[in-house]
Amino acid sequence: MTKRLLSTGCLAVALAGVLVAAGPPPAARAEPVGELLTRLQGLYQKAEEATETYNAAEVALKARQAEDERLSSALGRARSALDSERATAGRLAREQYQGAQGGGLSPYLRMLLSGDPGQALDQRRLAAREGARRAGVVARLERDRKQAGALADAARKALDAQQTLAAQQKEARRDVTGRLREVERLLASLTPAELAGLGAREAAVTAGAQRSLLDSGRLPARTTPPTAAGDAALRYATAQIGKPYVWGAEGPASFDCSGLTSQAWQHAGRSIPRTSQEQWAQLRRVPLDQLRPGDLVVYFPKATHVALYIGDGKVIQAPRPGARVKVSPIAANPLLGAVRPDPDGAPLARFTPPPLPEGAAADGAADDRGYDAEEGPAASATSAR
Repeated sequence: MTKRLLSTGCLAVALAGVLVAAGPPPAARAEPVGELLTRLQGLYQKAEEATETYNAAEVALKARQAEDERLSSALGRARSALDSERATAGRLAREQYQGAQGGGLSPYLRMLLSGDPGQALDQRRLAAREGARRAGVVARLERDRKQAGALADAARKALDAQQTLAAQQKEARRDVTGRLREVERLLASLTPAELAGLGAREAAVTAGAQRSLLDSGRLPARTTPPTAAGDAALRYATAQIGKPYVWGAEGPASFDCSGLTSQAWQHAGRSIPRTSQEQWAQLRRVPLDQLRPGDLVVYFPKATHVALYIGDGKVIQAPRPGARVKVSPIAANPLLGAVRPDPDGAPLARFTPPPLPEGAAADGAADDRGYDAEEGPAASATSAR
């Protein structure tokens, strides 16, 4: 896929050249602009859902690879211990055999024939010690044998699971690519008038949703200070404004939605789940009217999109294919709720929001420039897994 995927905010400008080069535009369709926008947004949502599925498979595969390495290391140690115990058991067997061949008496018989009671007791202790040593070697040999067998079985199962996860990751990648191609085909089929209408309709829908949310009183009346970690996460996210959205990316050159939020909090010193679904499932939920900068705002019924709250009813987000990290109204997508990565943190006594770069909230072609599919995760890196 080599054509560029672009957001509706700049479709009229950026795709005009593509449409002209392709020949006369198709006749205007009967489908209303509102229905076109709904269909396009549905495709974007499905693409992002597939992206988060890919991200989850990636996280699971990395964890499985780490477990496989741990099991392989443990198996190596168990086999070394088993070899050592086998060598010890062999030496003891040779000693016992050589003693029998030399006509020597057993320690117990020597103890009975001894005329010295003290020597007899010493012989008895030596016999008991030798017996315990041999029993210990046999017990350790059996324990190490069982441990090596169990670890070998676990390593085989880990390898099978790793291969299954790799197949799931490949399927998720294929799903994402297919969803993005659907978006590309739809955009390439639109006339300049339809593209302009989509951009205007989307801006109007977002503005209306934002007004309704602000008027409802569901957001904080004023921006409260974040914690030190929240401030650090916010400053990291602010520094990424302008970088392109690339599915599966978590920086430093590009991000998808949860790649941006997870990395922001990672740089703030707190590790959070990689995907938007896991962030929604595992982090502490907070009411919208208690939002503070650094909190994560989650969107859509399946929690397939996430952004970082900056205050004043706005978020920083990596919006979708073709867009760049930007500042958006919090109601730019259908809200599901909000979560807080550091619920036990104390708010700062003083807070000065980081300055936003010029054009951070722009909706034009300078903001959404699109990207080629080749900018996604390298095929070679994925196939290697």
